Amino acid sequence: MNWIEYEQSAELKGYKAICGVDEAGRGPLAGPVCAVAVILPPNTIIDGVNDSKKLTEKKREALFDVIKETAVSYSIAYASVEEIESINILNATMLAMKRAVEGLDVKADYAMIDGNKMPPLDIDGETIVKGDAKSMSIACASILAKVSRDRLLYEYAKEYPQYHFDKHKGYGTALHKEAILEYGPCPYHRMSFLKKIKK
Repeated sequence: MNWIEYEQSAELKGYKAICGVDEAGRGPLAGPVCAVAVILPPNTIIDGVNDSKKLTEKKREALFDVIKETAVSYSIAYASVEEIESINILNATMLAMKRAVEGLDVKADYAMIDGNKMPPLDIDGETIVKGDAKSMSIACASILAKVSRDRLLYEYAKEYPQYHFDKHKGYGTALHKEAILEYGPCPYHRMSFLKKIKK
């Protein structure tokens, strides 16, 4: 498989600063959604990079610094729990992606977005379904997003140990749901996501 096929295709069209964009944390019951934009040097393939969901936590952590050191530019952005509650998770995800692209030190002229919906950007781009398994730039963005968000949830776990955020990263596991039923929600919980959790 050609990990840089999409990047090369954009380069052939004349684009110079092509960023891959992905998010982590759309589904959890707690915490923000994190989006990352990554611009890699042309024709770069980083050994070991894959869709973040297919890698172990240890492997993602190891690649995190490699990707940051290799990238021409990268940007990590969030949409908060309050924003998720206010504008819904899809719009909050688009907002986080827009922030990530606009936060790049090197202005991108083309954005490859994982998924099937384009955030409101002022540059050209395309959506790529399952892009984190097809594009090196998007796969790198997916790893940075997952590790960044996981690290945040480890901090939440220190603040609210009773919810075990370090174990499930905010996702709706049985352990997490039991803790919510026992202790009620904390300020990091997405209240609109908790409606289905019944005693």
